[in-house]
Amino acid sequence: MHGVMGKLPPTATKNVAASKLTLLLLVAMTGVAPISLYMLVQALPKLATAFGRDISLAQMTVSLYMVGIACSQLVMGPLSDRFGRRPVLLSGLALMVVASAACIFAQNLPQLIIARFLQALGGASGMVISRAIIRDLYERDQIGAKISLVIAVMMIAQMLSPLTGGLVETAFGWRAIFYLITAAVLVTVIAIVLLLPETRRGRLPGNGFRGDFGGLFKSRAFVGFMLCQVLASQIIFAFAGGGPYIVVTQMSRTSAEYGAWFATTGFAYLIGNLFCVRFAPRHSLERLIWFGLALQFAGSALNLAWSITGINQAPSFLFGTQMIVMFANAFVMSNSAAGAISVRPDAAGTASGAMGFLQMGIGSLVSQFGAYLGGHFATTLPLTAFIFALSLACASTMIFLVPRRAVIVSEELMEKAEEEESGML
Repeated sequence: MHGVMGKLPPTATKNVAASKLTLLLLVAMTGVAPISLYMLVQALPKLATAFGRDISLAQMTVSLYMVGIACSQLVMGPLSDRFGRRPVLLSGLALMVVASAACIFAQNLPQLIIARFLQALGGASGMVISRAIIRDLYERDQIGAKISLVIAVMMIAQMLSPLTGGLVETAFGWRAIFYLITAAVLVTVIAIVLLLPETRRGRLPGNGFRGDFGGLFKSRAFVGFMLCQVLASQIIFAFAGGGPYIVVTQMSRTSAEYGAWFATTGFAYLIGNLFCVRFAPRHSLERLIWFGLALQFAGSALNLAWSITGINQAPSFLFGTQMIVMFANAFVMSNSAAGAISVRPDAAGTASGAMGFLQMGIGSLVSQFGAYLGGHFATTLPLTAFIFALSLACASTMIFLVPRRAVIVSEELMEKAEEEESGML
């Protein structure tokens, strides 16, 4: 009986998986935390002025928000494996609603910072649990495509969020941003209550938090896929950290020009995700990862060559080649994430949480290191060499850690047999 609880009937699973509304819900629950982050960024100077505090303190509404996202994923993922996707997801988003309302009525900056931390803590539940829900609903070789589709749609909204936040703040003031966030999250919660059933698979008897983590990290396949995804994401953090200093300081361009060039890399990442959706039905998960790794390595090697020869002192060379890297990065990140959460389907939430925590936690450090490389040298070489090293390390995880597909598939079949046996008992 324990093995069957929380399991969606096969017919219901097919109906939910086929529903476009489900994908829209996954986009919404994935996007509420990052979109809420970017909507406030351009209003930071107004916050500092409104509360009469230094801009560095206002910046903590962003930095602690990112800490909240990282911590939340480590907790919410395992909780969703234990208690189910719906209750943990709804509890997390309910916390975000309350915290967003608290942001509206904050009387000083410390209150706002605390409320923003709680907002991220609740909102990030959608990021981690959405990946687990995708694993619950779809077959292994479909997961990368679905993750790419969710990311592609979310990125469009994410790219528009700073503009939306700026327009709202200009017209109605910074508190209006939180009115909008509160309303949007509340609508998402209502939609989840009405439209999204429980999707968690049956769990093996005796499994718990320590057992899930221990079982995952004993698996070479999980560690390899997870490190591949995490290291690929660090390329984005490194370039985002060092890019502004290179363009504005080294190349003597304006910050607006940097913003326009940086948008091209986001566009390339978006297109990469759309191509991944298109190619996924005809190619295995591993083949798509290797395609991305090869292209990512070639792009980062070319950027390194431009640095050594001094050619990429113009933004067109630096960002043009980085677009190749970002296009490839989309294939690597979505499919390696799919591989990681597929190693043990009954612990998909724990796997998703561990991966998200490492991605954000290491990313904050890599972003700072990227800023150091971009701001303390007179050439692009240190940053492009670091990105090349990351792409090399990323490929190494697949070469040395991830076993052959046949081994992975046999592990999944054994896991499924154990689930069925426990359900019969």
